[in-house]
Amino acid sequence: MSASEWKKRCEDEWGLAGTAMPDSLDWKSAYEAKPFGRNLLKNPAPHGLSKDTPPPEPEIPDAPVRGPPRFQPEGDFSGWATNIEVLPYDTSGIPEGVVICALPEYSWFSLEQTVDLKAEGLWEELLDDFQPEIVIQDWYEESQLHQSIYQLHVKLLGADKSSVIAEHSVNPPEDISTYSHTWKEVSHVFSGYGPGVRYIHFLHRLKNQFLMGFYPTMFTGSSVMVKPNKTSSN
Repeated sequence: MSASEWKKRCEDEWGLAGTAMPDSLDWKSAYEAKPFGRNLLKNPAPHGLSKDTPPPEPEIPDAPVRGPPRFQPEGDFSGWATNIEVLPYDTSGIPEGVVICALPEYSWFSLEQTVDLKAEGLWEELLDDFQPEIVIQDWYEESQLHQSIYQLHVKLLGADKSSVIAEHSVNPPEDISTYSHTWKEVSHVFSGYGPGVRYIHFLHRLKNQFLMGFYPTMFTGSSVMVKPNKTSSN
């Protein structure tokens, strides 16, 4: 196929008639990159779990775990930059003089990725003028370890990777009064965000607990997808 034929194929299959389609772009490579409708995050399920199957019930050890406390869950976290933040003990609500044998120790386990939109096959005219929808989705385990066990921060960044053009954050509260152990969905759609977006920074934090054993909050199905459509807000 000629360059113009590849360009026409992209325009037709992606439904982008009337959108700027620069001749300077390698449309064969753009087509093969499949920039639309696929997950742009690497390794979206490091624990090897699926949202279509209930999360495994936590294993309660028969005896206290010996040795130093553990703060990172098991998994293959390749593709993610990770960080652990150990939180101070919470002694609020404990009457003075009460002997404490053990307190739960909490930590945040953070994972983040940055998506290069141009490297994934998108082009400047599309991002600046058409501004396709950017769809964020994530699933986290309702571990009920604490009232706050999950946080999500997503930023649309400019070419310098520091200027924030749009962002979305969520810190959902948990109902721990009744036991429920399922996957909970978090999602957001960016549209009408303005010109200049070149990168997407995806970061989520999950809370873990150590008390006689290690109890993590797991996640699965993290995704960042670009869709070749826009809303009236554009």
